[in-house]
Amino acid sequence: MAKVLAVNISETKGVPKEPIEKGYFEINHGLVGDAHAGNWHRQVSLLAQESIDKLDKEKLNGLCVGAFAENLTTEGIILYELPIGTKLQIGETEMEVTQIGKECHMGCAIRNLVGDCVMPREGIFTKVLKPGWIKAGDEIVVLK
Repeated sequence: MAKVLAVNISETKGVPKEPIEKGYFEINHGLVGDAHAGNWHRQVSLLAQESIDKLDKEKLNGLCVGAFAENLTTEGIILYELPIGTKLQIGETEMEVTQIGKECHMGCAIRNLVGDCVMPREGIFTKVLKPGWIKAGDEIVVLK
């Protein structure tokens, strides 16, 4: 079963996010209170724990969910293999995949801290189609 391991938030861009108990995701916005939220195609960022596990464990020492500035840390689904346009039900929400990977910006705190960032290669971005709450443990369902 694919599921959410953590919901993560930050007030500024380019820094690791902190896990929260649950988050509210709005249409045309994303995670309420998050620095990356807004009316654009990258409202919500997702990164799989399986992608994080590929990195050097020694460099990740002490880092936890949200370390790569992802809003949702997931497990049990290969996110970067989902085609753009794929619809996902996550918790109460429905989202659509809008982008796979991204260009890493210079001066990224995560890359400086870890020496590598998996988000540009294997992270995905979605827009919110149906609003609602998401919390750790919520199932991720690929909609047909």
